[in-house]
Amino acid sequence: MMAMLFVAGCGYKPSSHYINNLFDDSIYVEVRVDRVEPENAPYLKDELNKLVYKRFKKVVTSKALASSYIIASYGGTRFVPIAYDENGYVSRYRVDCIVKFDMKSKKGRFSKTITSTVQQDIYYSSVLTSSLRIEAIKKGFDKALDEFMAYVSAKSVQ
Repeated sequence: MMAMLFVAGCGYKPSSHYINNLFDDSIYVEVRVDRVEPENAPYLKDELNKLVYKRFKKVVTSKALASSYIIASYGGTRFVPIAYDENGYVSRYRVDCIVKFDMKSKKGRFSKTITSTVQQDIYYSSVLTSSLRIEAIKKGFDKALDEFMAYVSAKSVQ
């Protein structure tokens, strides 16, 4: 109870409050697909739509009806070995997911390229390694979207 009184009394406002200063009620969302890894685009599109609905408290609409937009361009994924086993095989790698966000809002146009990093183990089973690879890319997208949320919140306060 005391913590709630303190938070309410200090003037704290959630980031969604500040985002209202940046975006109108409807936003057009587009994800540009990487030709090398097109299977990752639907996940990024779904997560970006969820971000607009749940965190921005806005509605995703068609390009013709929206006055604001967010375009995410998936720039691919880099896999960098970071650990090797006793036989010299890669046992752990770093996954760098590159996503460029372009947006138009009430305050103008902004662009931000985010490279998120996730570390992942490799297993000797190729099926397990393949599923872990996809999971690492999804984690990378989630981190990129979190960083994008922080960027948008900061832009809305300025």
